[in-house]
Amino acid sequence: MQNAVAVPTAEPITKIDQEQEHGRLFHVVLLDDDEHTYDYVVEMLTKLFLIPEHVAFQHAVEVDTTGRTIVITCERPQAEFARDQIHAYGADPRMPKSKGPMSAVIIPAGDTALA
Repeated sequence: MQNAVAVPTAEPITKIDQEQEHGRLFHVVLLDDDEHTYDYVVEMLTKLFLIPEHVAFQHAVEVDTTGRTIVITCERPQAEFARDQIHAYGADPRMPKSKGPMSAVIIPAGDTALA
């Protein structure tokens, strides 16, 4: 019996693809919910992104009143890491009904559909 070797079928990333992706910016958008306090948002943003408390508070107000806030804008790898950091931050210990972290998404900086 011969061993079968799987051959990748995906197309390789070309230099043109990399050049188009390099420098493209993405928003990290924090989404509102009813399971996290303003204090949680301020604490999370100051710890994860080194945002001053008064700026983090402005984000907390914005996410509460509009349903979302752009936390940071950067290239895709950094945006994915920032989103993952938010998702890993955990529940709000100040609210018993908080079961987990806040949600965040990344969108292209030119896309205003979610921003």
